[in-house]
Amino acid sequence: MNLDDLTKDFFQVFKQINAEEKIHTFFSPGRVNLIGEHTDYNGGYVFPCALNFGTYAVARQRRDSKIRLFSKNFKDLGIVEFDILNLRYDKKHDWANYPKGVVKKFLDSGYKIETGFEVFFNGNIPNGAGLSSSASIELAMSIILKVLYKLDVDMLEMVKLSQMAENEFIGVNCGIMDQFACGMGKKNYAILLDTNTLRYEYAPIKLDGISIVIANTNKRRSLADSKYNERRMECENALKALKRKLDISFLGDLSEEEFEKNKNLIKNELERKRAKHAVYENQRTIKAAKALYDGNIKLFGKLMNDSHISLRYDYEVSCRELDVLVEAALKNGAIGARMTGAGFGGCTVNLVYSSNIDEFIDKVGKEYEEKIGYKADFYVVSVDDGAREI
Repeated sequence: MNLDDLTKDFFQVFKQINAEEKIHTFFSPGRVNLIGEHTDYNGGYVFPCALNFGTYAVARQRRDSKIRLFSKNFKDLGIVEFDILNLRYDKKHDWANYPKGVVKKFLDSGYKIETGFEVFFNGNIPNGAGLSSSASIELAMSIILKVLYKLDVDMLEMVKLSQMAENEFIGVNCGIMDQFACGMGKKNYAILLDTNTLRYEYAPIKLDGISIVIANTNKRRSLADSKYNERRMECENALKALKRKLDISFLGDLSEEEFEKNKNLIKNELERKRAKHAVYENQRTIKAAKALYDGNIKLFGKLMNDSHISLRYDYEVSCRELDVLVEAALKNGAIGARMTGAGFGGCTVNLVYSSNIDEFIDKVGKEYEEKIGYKADFYVVSVDDGAREI
């Protein structure tokens, strides 16, 4: 995205007033989870990376207490305006509740933000694709506050405040992975994150001659929220059953062998399948990070494929659109392919030989449109740094 155009757009919306107030430009990435799905609330590992598309923002301080926000992605809403002394969730403010919630959490935590500000946002993350547009906006807002008000706050704290904004202000009971990846991302590295302890390590993504291709089903994830809560409860019930005998805090504490030895403690067959996914997916994620360290892309691809099978049959959060994309990808040369995100729509993530990308997109796209009746979108992405001033 052209920074000069962003600046021009900012002044078109907010005009050249307070000319002495300096403008600042920011970028906050989207994220994709390479493997480790529905493990975060089961005390397991996730393996996300930040992407080279996300949320761009231009911001400046005001001298009064007004906060004025505009998004080019939701331009029909116009400028959303509110006061720093009155930060309440307002349904009419739609997308702007995300940055508003972040400001509230910063203030609640004692950070000094004594004047209002203006921000122009423009994101190139497909809305509703499950690539974390909300976390990207939250981290953009966090870094804006840090820079404009010279706050002494580190990235990990900003990640936590952004998650709190989503949990407590927006009311979405998400784990910390999205905000963590958008904030702590590192160019050419994925993050192996233990969601239970927040211990993390960076794993180099050495993809010589291989690219990450994201395929968007263009099916909005209508079921994802209700099914998410259902799966969470099924896993909690399975954990309770196992705890009658085992001294564990999370399903993620178990190895595959321990699970197989004790799975009959879970009398409900459906809950047993859900727990199996949580345990095996967690171990797959640990193995996948090691495979990347070792440069074993074939093994990494196989673990991705196994992840999708488990999400499809044991966890049952896939859908026909996702399955068609994964099957077509594997038929047309993908090293690994799986759904990514909550499920029931959204995207798949694929490892594809760079020399084969055009043919891959063409063939997979045609097969998808023939079977589903509308087009998928494809994005060839690279792995980028976390939220920052640019």
